[in-house]
Amino acid sequence: MRLLIDTDPGIDDALALVLAFSVPEASIDAITTVAGNVDVDRATTNALRILAAADPVSRPPVARGAGSPISGPLITAPHVHGDDGLGNLDQFLEPDGRPRYPKVDHTLEMRDGADLILEVAARLGPELVLVALGPLTNLALALARDRETFGRIGRIVVMGGAIAVPGNVTAGAEFNFYVDPEAAAAVFEAGLPIDLVPLDVTTQVVLSQALLARRLAECSHPVGRLVADFTLHGFAADHRSEGIFLHDPLAVGVAIDPSLVGFEPLYVEVECEGRVTRGLSLADRRRLPSERKRPPNCRVATTVDAPRFLRMFLDGLCPASR
Repeated sequence: MRLLIDTDPGIDDALALVLAFSVPEASIDAITTVAGNVDVDRATTNALRILAAADPVSRPPVARGAGSPISGPLITAPHVHGDDGLGNLDQFLEPDGRPRYPKVDHTLEMRDGADLILEVAARLGPELVLVALGPLTNLALALARDRETFGRIGRIVVMGGAIAVPGNVTAGAEFNFYVDPEAAAAVFEAGLPIDLVPLDVTTQVVLSQALLARRLAECSHPVGRLVADFTLHGFAADHRSEGIFLHDPLAVGVAIDPSLVGFEPLYVEVECEGRVTRGLSLADRRRLPSERKRPPNCRVATTVDAPRFLRMFLDGLCPASR
């Protein structure tokens, strides 16, 4: 499976990248970064850090993407992810006082995120699965630059939205759609093959700190210590005893194995103008004859096999070979 991951790391984005690099069936052909959980420079640094720690045999190109939404100021989430997006890694020192996580060197693509998406789409076409873990700004920009090439992508898996549950930023809006609703609206209006993985299912997949600690105790790979360190902030910030939601890892899981969730074809649109509803994802769930409703523009994940996905995630985080 050929994947392109568009991401704004972010603690759960980082866990999603670790999972993606661990699955033998998945080939990560490119990573593009976008402003969201943190500004785009920090997001890019974090993606490079995860890439260095995962140390895949074949390193994908990484491109810095959009630094601001299509319209309006950028909204970030340092209270959830730390000021650096990875739980404030500068606090971790080695016994001799050296930083545990020094600067990571890696050559970035000269092209921006949208152009790299178009290049990979042109090369792989229907083979490509694009996994969008952050605001959809890069996707909307790529769509605007070359709709025909972007439309060749075989499948787009989007972590975002809230269909029949409350939002996590406002009562109606999920974070990724709230940050750039104009981009989300453009993508959902374009007639693309979208699988939406909303809060309805991601909030059913919870990772406890105790379970993570037990699995990491069995893991000698360097990525294990990084995960242990950056998740500390996520567990502390969540203020819930049961653990942290695996929003973005589930989207990667669904990209690799769609049978993890049950889908319902729905027409979904994103609100851009409402004073209290900006970023809301509205699905037409009315019980009307199909001819009286707009045809579905995506498949929405409405159920999830949470235990099976947790096993997949933990086995990827620390497989027996590590």
